[in-house]
Amino acid sequence: MTDLKNNTPVEVTKKKNAPIAMIATSIILAAALIFIVVMYFDQKSKMVEMEAILTHEKDSLANELRMMVHAYDTMKVDNDSLQANLDKEKNRIVQLLSINASNVQLIKKYRSEINTMRDIMKSYIVQIDSLNTRNKELVAENINIRQQITEVESTNVELSRVKEELGAKVEIASVIQAKDIVAASLNKKRKETKRINLLDKLRICFTLRENPLATAGEKEVFMRVIRPDSLVITSSPDNLFDYKENKVIYSASRLVDYMNQDIEMCIFLDNTGDFIIGNYSVELYLENNIIGRTTFMLAKR
Repeated sequence: MTDLKNNTPVEVTKKKNAPIAMIATSIILAAALIFIVVMYFDQKSKMVEMEAILTHEKDSLANELRMMVHAYDTMKVDNDSLQANLDKEKNRIVQLLSINASNVQLIKKYRSEINTMRDIMKSYIVQIDSLNTRNKELVAENINIRQQITEVESTNVELSRVKEELGAKVEIASVIQAKDIVAASLNKKRKETKRINLLDKLRICFTLRENPLATAGEKEVFMRVIRPDSLVITSSPDNLFDYKENKVIYSASRLVDYMNQDIEMCIFLDNTGDFIIGNYSVELYLENNIIGRTTFMLAKR
């Protein structure tokens, strides 16, 4: 053992300070270790908190993107060009959903793109609203136009009906009628007789009425003499005329120059040997119309 008495004061002092220095160093190191541990757990806590914030932000942004995808799904338009742009923006959102943003910078970029896409979507919504408004206006205009067309068609139908009625009335009014029809059976001396054995000719006289609506010019009046047994007396089987789209046999006919004024005329029919006793009917036809009727009788000898 070293004798303390032999040590110098300086040496004694150094020996006394050595433990103190070691203790101080240990304290400093311990404090530093404690500080490092505290800082570690503080940073770890902050990192956990930041990770939670990032995760929440990512989930929030992902939900926003899904909502935007749904919004694009509901935006359907008939405009092919606009629909193509909507599908393009929707695909961009779907692609953005597949990105795994794991740091603040990516999250910021993520948020920036979403904001841009939201602005684009808003502009499309405005366009679609404008198109829908215009479509509603066009539908209303179309309905109005259809109503007008229906009204015009109804008016045209009514006008056509009135025109047809007027045409029919004019057609009826333009028919030339016969009046004062007198049938006379004549003998060879041109005197009237009812005796069938003295009959030489049949004479039917009448007046074509004045009609300013009728067409003037040469006209042919057809006469049918119908026996009591409904047989039409005729001088030839070729004596046919058109009536109501049918060929009708006639007894005799006569041409007349009609000038829209009353005109008297007679039609004669020779005794062809076909006359029988009884009551006869006489019908007069002109331009597809029956214009008059009369009767006469032939008796025994």
